[in-house]
Amino acid sequence: MNIELKKITVKELTEDYEDNEENGVLGYGGKLDIRPPYQREFVYGDNERDAVIDTLRKDFPLNVMYWAVRKDGNYEVIDGQQRTISICQYVNGDFAYLFKYFHNLQQDEKEQILNYELMVYICSGEDSEKLKWFETINIAGKELTKQELKNAVYSGSWVTDAKRYFSRNGNPAQAIGSDYLNGKANRQDYLETAIKWISNGNIDVYMANHQHDPNALALWQYFQSVITWVQGTFVKKRTKFMKGVDWGSLYNEFKDEVFDTQAIENETANLIADDDVERKKGIYPYILTRDERYLGIRTFTDSMKQKVYEKQKGICLICKNHFDISEMEGDHITPWHEGGKTIEENCQMLCKDDNRRKSGK
Repeated sequence: MNIELKKITVKELTEDYEDNEENGVLGYGGKLDIRPPYQREFVYGDNERDAVIDTLRKDFPLNVMYWAVRKDGNYEVIDGQQRTISICQYVNGDFAYLFKYFHNLQQDEKEQILNYELMVYICSGEDSEKLKWFETINIAGKELTKQELKNAVYSGSWVTDAKRYFSRNGNPAQAIGSDYLNGKANRQDYLETAIKWISNGNIDVYMANHQHDPNALALWQYFQSVITWVQGTFVKKRTKFMKGVDWGSLYNEFKDEVFDTQAIENETANLIADDDVERKKGIYPYILTRDERYLGIRTFTDSMKQKVYEKQKGICLICKNHFDISEMEGDHITPWHEGGKTIEENCQMLCKDDNRRKSGK
């Protein structure tokens, strides 16, 4: 890869700046693609954006940027998208800094900003080299997420359309799924979750297979089906406990079953009220799978176990052999799923082998 250092003024950078949303962001007289297909969404907050303008106003050096030469002779941003958009938006009058828009500045203040020189490395090479470089560079101190890197590797028509559904601010997935998913849409968390669900965790395989599809409609339709199923199966929304559940996996396994939704709601309410259930998010997979490990059932305290151990004189109640307390475990006499509580009166001490054989029945 060939690299050339060049000085670009803010005036040159912002010339003919256009933000066409889905169709890209251009600058540098229309010759710079500021947001190529593999780049992340704009993620700077107000403080970070203001810090860029403050650097310019004070004539402090801004971190070096990297552009790549495309086959048509134009350029695309490899590193520096966030800083570039911040600068262009400010000069374009999209936001104010210290309560002043660019057009409110005195002429000499405007000239100082427009004449500010940015240090840009112009890189020419193969696409694979550019993407590898992109993968290893930090953008303004923010490392790329795994999904942002996958978007880079599998850039194309499918990724571009998928981001329309799952990544843009105010995207459709956020509108219907924000109460059920963790993360931020513009950091690709929604997109990553949707692909993980539809592919059963094989994100790279799915993206490779669909990289050149003309659109991502199938993924969007699948995501809508998951959310509709969740809302229809668990009819009362409890965002605190529902957010972040692995809904796609549950949908894939149970979507064809018919459930008594009122019975599910009654059981959900009872489990939320049960102090022995320590992982409330696990209620939803537990109701469908009956695997108690999702619930994190409260265990007997060391004090409870010590008292019961002394009462039993260290004897396992099943094999009748004597054990040190470190070789024994507390067990519910009446199982939790039959209403047994995690209290001293419902505790018995069993050797580890007998307790695990009992639990496996």
